[in-house]
Amino acid sequence: MEIWINPACSKCRGAMTLLDAEGADYTVRRYLEDVPSPQEIREVLDRLGLEPWDITRTQEAAAKELGLEEWPRDAASRDRWVTALSEHPRLIQRPIITAEDGTAVVARSEEAVRDALGR
Repeated sequence: MEIWINPACSKCRGAMTLLDAEGADYTVRRYLEDVPSPQEIREVLDRLGLEPWDITRTQEAAAKELGLEEWPRDAASRDRWVTALSEHPRLIQRPIITAEDGTAVVARSEEAVRDALGR
């Protein structure tokens, strides 16, 4: 199990606290420092069953500068979104937990963290 975190994020800290309390074996990826490649982002999206715009923090300054709200959300634009997430990792929703069964969850709630633990 791996968790992608921004240590400044309270949701990330809360998820790790719960993982620790449950005795989970996991690794931490500080994705702002260890930036995921476009391929890694595609793999996580496949595990999540989501599209890149579904995990994009559209209220971030970089999103506004890029004009992401105006970008098409279709298959033809998918790579453009993935590239933006890789070039601007602060745009990636957090925390993301990759579960042992090959799936992943955006773990912003206690229920989502527990869901990942149960996989």
